[in-house]
Amino acid sequence: MANDERIDKTRRSALRTLATLPFAAGLSACGGGSSGSSSTPGPTPTPATTRSWKLGFSPNPARPTSASITQGIDLWSLRAELAIIHEEMPWTKLLGGMTPDAIIDAGKVGLVNYMRGKGMQLMYMGDLTDGLSRKDEAPQLRALGRSITEPAVQLLYRNYMTAVVRKLNPQYVGLAAETNLIRAAASAAVYAAVVRTANDAANDIRAMGGAMPLIISVQVETAWGVLGTMGPFVGIDTDRSDFPFVQIMGLSSYPYFGYAQPEDIPSDYYSRLLPNRAMPGMVTEGGWASASASSITSTPDKQARYYARVPQLLDSIDARSFLHLNFADPDLSTFPQPIAPNLALFASIGLTDSDFNAKPALAAWDALYSRPLR
Repeated sequence: MANDERIDKTRRSALRTLATLPFAAGLSACGGGSSGSSSTPGPTPTPATTRSWKLGFSPNPARPTSASITQGIDLWSLRAELAIIHEEMPWTKLLGGMTPDAIIDAGKVGLVNYMRGKGMQLMYMGDLTDGLSRKDEAPQLRALGRSITEPAVQLLYRNYMTAVVRKLNPQYVGLAAETNLIRAAASAAVYAAVVRTANDAANDIRAMGGAMPLIISVQVETAWGVLGTMGPFVGIDTDRSDFPFVQIMGLSSYPYFGYAQPEDIPSDYYSRLLPNRAMPGMVTEGGWASASASSITSTPDKQARYYARVPQLLDSIDARSFLHLNFADPDLSTFPQPIAPNLALFASIGLTDSDFNAKPALAAWDALYSRPLR
């Protein structure tokens, strides 16, 4: 048996054992507790089926400290097979003359080694625009008065991504995120630069011998016309045409922006984007808020029900993964200010609160994890 298979079976066995302890059911029901044990699930039901999709999280911390990062990884690695690093490029350092190798050595190698030591495979998504405002360029570029439309900036991205492949050896590489939303919201010049940069980076990675699947992600609610104002179904044909290197289509989905209840999500929510499974798909980010914010109305119960709904959507395309960027809710008061106003819309998508106390959704997630991988 391969080492990663032994790690996975040990991790899964540990999770099921924790789920049978007498205190676990009470914590799952009330979302209480005070430390790592509070994030253990309630009794895990017998799996109804297997799954094609690996589960995973990002090392995004509840608070910007090393202790919070490692505590989070220690907890979510019990219920995952994949880790995703999804980030804006370190434009300030790159444009200041720091080499990609030096940046990765200082900020990524140790983190990736720690996650791999927990048995995780790695996906890396290099974001090309502002993840919280797709009409805008990346915040660091804006602050420097620079643009992804500049060939010199595009080359820095390409060099950084080839360094990521060479030094971190991720199992999956994403070269642009939510491309359809960028196309809808940003200027034509910025979208054209995203297309050009991602395609050039794909060529670079292939030229250096990188054989891992290359990915972009599309925003599912945008494709369905339900993000913001209601509109017609648009689909993702343009994205498939503009990024011909894509081998697995990434799906970014936060359906609470378009639907009041998880049960309202159409049964072909993913499969209509990838008809007849013409291309493999994987959810690269997503979730459901557990609290109301601005125009969004939600509850912990709704969030938990989402994780009972999503496996049907994943199974409809034999998805490769279901990745969640936040395991714990971020304590926004502890992060550098000012905070982007719309970050509050995503601040409660974690499966635990900022102190790693379990929400009901954690038990629902663990029920997904208990399904054997096929």
